[in-house]
Amino acid sequence: MYFENPGPANTEKTLEIAAKRAGELGIEELVLATTTGRTARKALEICPGMKITAVSYHAGFKEPFKLMLPEEERQALEEMGVQVVCATHALSGVERGLSKRHPGIYPVLLVADTLKLFGHGLKVAVEVSIMAADAGKLSGKRIVAVGGSGKGCDTALVLTPACQSDFFDMRIHEILCKPDMVKTERL
Repeated sequence: MYFENPGPANTEKTLEIAAKRAGELGIEELVLATTTGRTARKALEICPGMKITAVSYHAGFKEPFKLMLPEEERQALEEMGVQVVCATHALSGVERGLSKRHPGIYPVLLVADTLKLFGHGLKVAVEVSIMAADAGKLSGKRIVAVGGSGKGCDTALVLTPACQSDFFDMRIHEILCKPDMVKTERL
């Protein structure tokens, strides 16, 4: 399915598509990006029975030593059964810091920009899958990965996850939904 525009207006439909396809394929794990916890909470409503892993920004993303996901929200999500991962972005991390000080070509940033050719949410879905795998939160079986183009979510994939060290073992099997890139301006 193609959404006319990216963004949070697609969150509910994205999660419904993700849950439906997961059920059809017998997939039990859902990985999603969340900044405030809202997308994770919505996933709890729409995707009952799935093992949900919510991935958020690392400390220092906006302010040194501070997480974007409030601690009380992280605790509440975990009490509801959501696994929460706050980690360095798998597709930028230290390379983003290097590129600020020493301009040049950086392979991981090239991978991220290449994935963005399919949409920002697709890059995010791949990235949070890696971050969840690196945190030891996934079984290694196929998952549904959900990302977005800012707030909320608008992209869902079926993929076989991999850790950073085995990045090229990841397989994207299906793109379930995403914004229509023909109608979407650069983000």
